[in-house]
Amino acid sequence: MQLHFGSSSVVILSTPNMAEIILKENDVLFASRPKTAAGKYTTYNYCDMTWSSYGTYWKQLRKICLMEIFSGKRLDSFQYIRVEEMKKLMKSLYNSSGKPIVLKDYVVKLSFNVIGRIVLGKSYLDGEVDDQVIKPEEFKFMFEELFVLNGVYNIGDFIAWLGVFDLQGYVKRMKDVSKKLDKFLEIVINEHNEVRKKSGKNYVAKDMVDVLLQLAENQDVQVKLHRDGIKAFTQDLLAGGTESAATTLEWGLSEMCSYGIQLPFRLEGRRRELGDKGSI
Repeated sequence: MQLHFGSSSVVILSTPNMAEIILKENDVLFASRPKTAAGKYTTYNYCDMTWSSYGTYWKQLRKICLMEIFSGKRLDSFQYIRVEEMKKLMKSLYNSSGKPIVLKDYVVKLSFNVIGRIVLGKSYLDGEVDDQVIKPEEFKFMFEELFVLNGVYNIGDFIAWLGVFDLQGYVKRMKDVSKKLDKFLEIVINEHNEVRKKSGKNYVAKDMVDVLLQLAENQDVQVKLHRDGIKAFTQDLLAGGTESAATTLEWGLSEMCSYGIQLPFRLEGRRRELGDKGSI
């Protein structure tokens, strides 16, 4: 079924067979995301992996993910971070025992701390950095705003001539959060470059920003990774590694709590079914 959303043509796949034809047999034709305001204003004009068009640049970013960022060896080297942050979470929950808490806030903080240390080398929600760089609440706000703006229905994306008016105010918010993120990421990259310069040739990459900076110096690549690309990719790692993980944990805990509440009733019902002939 074909629909027209303004000037955009949208095809609805309503059967498994059609989904296979589009997503498997013709996946290359439909691999690129539509060009929207979110990709333009929040990812350095489509420089990240999420919004960039399918092609040489995207393939190179994907290769970096598979070979350098998410390799088994690389992930194993960060295990101590996950262990330390989990211990912090358990200690924090223990200290809050007996008081009502919003568990989602703790899970989100855990995700941000783990990903922040892995990608940036620091946790920006635990006050480990100077407040003059960025405050924890500002750091959290920037990425929450980024999540929202990358999923909104922006009229200008579907009716092009209305885009200049920004009727919903989304584009202004995109530009504002992009400026804040750019300022923050510039500070992060400058700090990493300073440490690398002082260490000289013996420097060893300690986090993912270090890895990206080293890859940017590699001349044997088809498409060079520029500064905007590094910032956009870093932003992807931070955003993609926090929201999805926190949401998954929240839903998993919700299911466990739901099952735990129903469990006694299920067991009691099973006992009545078995009677004296069986045991649980």
